[in-house]
Amino acid sequence: MKKEIPKYAGTLRSHCLSVPDSVYEASGILIFGRRIKSLVFSTDAAVIKNINTDAVLAVYPFTPQASISKALISVSDVPVFAGVGGGLTSGDRSVRMALEVEMQGGFGVVVNAPMAPEVIQKIKDRIELPVVVTVISKNQNYAEQIAAGADILNVAAAAQTPSLVRAIREQYPEIPIIATGGPTDETIRETIAAGANAITYTPPTNGELFSATMRQYRERLET
Repeated sequence: MKKEIPKYAGTLRSHCLSVPDSVYEASGILIFGRRIKSLVFSTDAAVIKNINTDAVLAVYPFTPQASISKALISVSDVPVFAGVGGGLTSGDRSVRMALEVEMQGGFGVVVNAPMAPEVIQKIKDRIELPVVVTVISKNQNYAEQIAAGADILNVAAAAQTPSLVRAIREQYPEIPIIATGGPTDETIRETIAAGANAITYTPPTNGELFSATMRQYRERLET
């Protein structure tokens, strides 16, 4: 028998963002005693403060900066997994960034697909936080990255995500997998069925959200 879950939304927060219910069909990943099923892919402080995900995946296409990770960790009510490089930024700089994230109260560090296994090993030698390695293609040598110390894989392969998750799960039955769920309940469930333990959710942009809000305001003025 399905249990009814009591709810309280209030008035001012009743329009906050929510992830699709299908996300909660994932098993989740236990990290430091917290069960994480959903992560918002965002570096927008307002979105992070107004969404019901279990955690934040804070990665961005610029050189990682301690001031950014500090700001996002301080504003978030939930654990933050912060990017520390892997492409243009690597080596000792990524190791120092990982240390910064740990000292700031981050929950994990995320490295991009090109991160060399030896740098992953150096990060693992310096911090206790889990190292999340982003996997974007079946041609990526994620086996070496896992051997170097990757604790969790973050699969982001667009439409190929479910098939890549399935292939990884066959090779590594026990490794925790985060994956992009796609735009619908159907694609989310497909990704979970393939073996993903947690799902990343990409929220609407501020522009998209404001567009709907402003349309409602205009409609009120026109009546």
